[in-house]
Amino acid sequence: MYRVLLVDDEEDVREGLVVEVDWEALDLRIVGLAENGREALEMAERVEPDIVVTDISMPFMNGLELAQRLRKRNPLVKVVILTGYDEFDYARQAISLSVDEYLLKPFSAGHLTELLTRLRAQMASEVAEREDVQQLREHYHTSLPLLQADLMATLLHRQKSSTYIHSKAKQCGLDLTGERYGVSVLTLHMDGDVQKEKSEGVFSEPPQRHNQTTSEVADQSEIFIPGGSLRQSEDAELKRFAALNIAAEVWAEHGAGHAFMHQETIVLLYVDRSGGTDGAKRQQKALENVMRSINHYLRIPATVGSGQIVDTLADVNHAYEDALLALDYRLVPGTDSIIYIADVERQTAGKLRFDELKQQTLTRCLKAGTQAELEEALAIIFREITVEHGRSDIQLYLIEVLTTVWKAAQASGEAMEDIFGAGFQLYADLFRLPGLTEAQKKVREVCLLVQHRIASGRQHVYKDIVEQALVFTKEHYADPDLSIQKVCGHLHISSGYFCGIFKKEVQLTFLQYLMQIRMEAARELLRSTELKSFEIAEQVGFAEPNYFSFCFKKHIGVSPKEYRKQASQAASEGSIR
Repeated sequence: MYRVLLVDDEEDVREGLVVEVDWEALDLRIVGLAENGREALEMAERVEPDIVVTDISMPFMNGLELAQRLRKRNPLVKVVILTGYDEFDYARQAISLSVDEYLLKPFSAGHLTELLTRLRAQMASEVAEREDVQQLREHYHTSLPLLQADLMATLLHRQKSSTYIHSKAKQCGLDLTGERYGVSVLTLHMDGDVQKEKSEGVFSEPPQRHNQTTSEVADQSEIFIPGGSLRQSEDAELKRFAALNIAAEVWAEHGAGHAFMHQETIVLLYVDRSGGTDGAKRQQKALENVMRSINHYLRIPATVGSGQIVDTLADVNHAYEDALLALDYRLVPGTDSIIYIADVERQTAGKLRFDELKQQTLTRCLKAGTQAELEEALAIIFREITVEHGRSDIQLYLIEVLTTVWKAAQASGEAMEDIFGAGFQLYADLFRLPGLTEAQKKVREVCLLVQHRIASGRQHVYKDIVEQALVFTKEHYADPDLSIQKVCGHLHISSGYFCGIFKKEVQLTFLQYLMQIRMEAARELLRSTELKSFEIAEQVGFAEPNYFSFCFKKHIGVSPKEYRKQASQAASEGSIR
């Protein structure tokens, strides 16, 4: 249902609107009744209406000004203006203020129902337009290349769960289903790069096919582009694009996976769909054919760095890091055009990696998780450690865990010295422990203590912010322009964050609290001074004396004059109210 706020200074009009219209049948629900524009504006912050039906002529703030202010806060709100014949020209100005509808008085319930039905249909149409499946599908397919490129970049640089990656891949039309995965990075050596590396004695011409003669190579044709051959072109991007097309075609012929451009290199994602022990050989054959084709068609020197094959999509970023590392070995004399990380560096099976996914999970649990969630995260972290890992590898791994804990504490404004005491030696204490079980126990104790401290600190921050807001409000309630925005500006926080924690701590919205403070101050002045009502209004933050009287009677139950009379009588009788 859409939410409706009714605004009119005449009580019988408000009640008539409530009773005479079948709001439920229109799929509408009345969430508030206001007597004037100012009250409506304050109420709108609490009830967040979708539609505001308001009289145009009201005290304190008219309907057009209300419409303007509502639009500033929520451009999507629909505003209906109610106006008399004598105000018709005035009401027509509402069109320039983006008022959606206006209705001339006197009007029947049928007229209002017809207007609301039309407005309701318009809102439904706007929603339907946003949800139009065909339009969204066309836009989606147009955006697919960008979505795919973004997913591939995420795959290389961020560690996400396999479930997340498969879900995203399916959404953007990529099949990443496989038993194992590999990453190779191909870089072209443009003329300037080749000359530089040749002068350093670290680069040789691309290898020829073993069964290919020099004359056959010389007879191979080049790819031509308008204005000359691609090889002679100085357009590096065009060369990379041509190389990508060749690599992607060969990669697809081998059913090897996906080829794409990333940061001026060609990334060849190998997807081993059949499994078995010959996956690495199939990848190697596909890479050799890619290099052979690029050399054949483009005659541009290139080098490939290839990482270790990994078991899951979540580990593809590790394979990419290894591929880049292997690519760096092209500067070593005698290296081939395809460099496998396993050939140039000793890779230990089951290498301990405190990767990004584990870091993110641990940090989230420390900052905002429950103890059970933290225990589960630590169980996953400790599960990686086996008896096959050396002592130094385990120590380095646990140091990375503790460093993440330290960073989480600092990011939350907690000093480790305050938590563990001055002169603590977190890493040294870890090294002194006799075994893995004791080390894990120590890490767990540190994590639980930091989590508790962060949670306590966050509650303290909430209370401190609210306390500062209360003090600021009490000091400045006499300012008629005091607002949530002004308080948040003083505290240097966002209004959305402030409103949430303020209501949680005080059990009132800020505007309700401000009104409470002003009313209490007004009551005290009425009891203890001879100031006139308009003077008291000014001292408690009301620019308009009439609006002060209106609010006072609404909240206290009597007018300021009647309240002063009652207070005086009570005092003379020896009873202070």
